Amino acid sequence: MMYRNSTPDSTLVSNYIQGNETSLEILIKRHQQRLYSFIYSKVQDRDITEDIFQDTFIKVIRTLKRGNYNEEGKFLPWVMRIAQNLIIDYFRKSNRMPSFKNTDEFDIFSVISDGNLNAEKKIIKEQILSDVRELIHELPEEQKEVLVMRIYKDMSFKEISENTDVSINTALGRMRYALINLRKIIEKNKIILVN
Repeated sequence: MMYRNSTPDSTLVSNYIQGNETSLEILIKRHQQRLYSFIYSKVQDRDITEDIFQDTFIKVIRTLKRGNYNEEGKFLPWVMRIAQNLIIDYFRKSNRMPSFKNTDEFDIFSVISDGNLNAEKKIIKEQILSDVRELIHELPEEQKEVLVMRIYKDMSFKEISENTDVSINTALGRMRYALINLRKIIEKNKIILVN
């Protein structure tokens, strides 16, 4: 039993990758309580916590078996990140958080204007922000430039037009096309943004 407490996670991970199944059991037992409490604190439901806990370790096992693990010495934070992503997926799929209906007035950035966030919403907001940042990279350069200036740098269309040497109408047009294209990218990738 001394083995469980003294062996570093990284050693247990490499032992498991080399075929020692017991090493994974030790890792699971070692981090079970913390991980379970973390998941439960977000979903507040024992059954769902149990499911997410199981799914987390299924993902851990698959990743380790495929040899895709490279978080040297950071096993627990890595496992927590997997759990956090599964929690976000759960909230996105569950009806507890409505997805946006796609309309012409749809504004992707209305998603991210919530002043009073609880922990669960904060996690989801961070994930949405990061998803949106990824999607913005897929836009044509001119549209991306206008959108970043407007949303992230809070510049007026007058300032944007001065900075990009185009008319205000052109800047407005680029912003409009940027939002239309973002919507298309979101639909194409079947991404669900929730508030």
